Amino acid sequence: MSRKIKFMNEKENFLALPIEHSHPDTAKVIILPVPFEKTSTFGKGSKRGPEAIINASHEVELFDTVLGFEPFQTCGGIATLMPLKIKGYSGEKLAKALETEVNYWLEQGKFVITIGGEHSSIVGAVYAYIKKYEPLTIIQLDAHSDLRSSYLNEKWNHACAMARILDCHDGKLIQIGIRSEAPEEPAIIKTLGNRVSTFYAHTIHKEGEKIFAKILSELSEYVYITFDCDAFDPSIIPSTGTPEPGGLSWEWVNHFFEILSRNKKIIGFDVSELSPIPNLHYPQFTIAKMIYRLIGYTFSQAK
Repeated sequence: MSRKIKFMNEKENFLALPIEHSHPDTAKVIILPVPFEKTSTFGKGSKRGPEAIINASHEVELFDTVLGFEPFQTCGGIATLMPLKIKGYSGEKLAKALETEVNYWLEQGKFVITIGGEHSSIVGAVYAYIKKYEPLTIIQLDAHSDLRSSYLNEKWNHACAMARILDCHDGKLIQIGIRSEAPEEPAIIKTLGNRVSTFYAHTIHKEGEKIFAKILSELSEYVYITFDCDAFDPSIIPSTGTPEPGGLSWEWVNHFFEILSRNKKIIGFDVSELSPIPNLHYPQFTIAKMIYRLIGYTFSQAK
């Protein structure tokens, strides 16, 4: 590689993997922490989310009992970069810097996973994938639509993350688990027409896994996942800035990822909005395990 890369050692990196499985020159998967938080309006602390998730991953068993193998072996190794430098950045400036960083790794043939702070922190990563893959469907798992053009006079507010993504994306957006919207957002969704399909949490609870077929019918071959931790019910993940009751279950999400990986090509994903609660470890452990499980699903189906 043409530039000096700073990455975490085996005592710090995701899963605490030894260097032979975690060097960015050889690992197929890149973990990129982006601890950015600037516009949180309720619960705060998402800037600490990436570090908490990576630290909790050290307690995740490398052998996955459900999958029956060690995903880090199947995917060809997982490297964890040092956190992206973001001091003094606006949301827009961050998006440009992150797009450049992720694009670099995509050009190296890597599968990039961005672990962000607030949801706006990952927008630039999605931009890089949008420009590389066509046609691309973005799958948003979230409690909120995040489609407002601005919030509190700030267009890069975390409540506008998907609006900023759609600024650059002419393809399909699939929203899953939504259960909280501003008054104008249903009208925005209607205006966007076929570009957006929203599968509300209350409908998912009624239909369960029967809804998988409807979701799959909306997808292109390539899919990118943006996962806001408040997609989960607060009983599973209470550590988020804007928790909403009536969320998705661990079992539903896991089975959805399994079915998705069997039928479509997952080309990247991000996770955001984990706000750690002191001395409460299971939320970050759960998200770390989900990331590892999704890596396993993705690469067990890789063709």
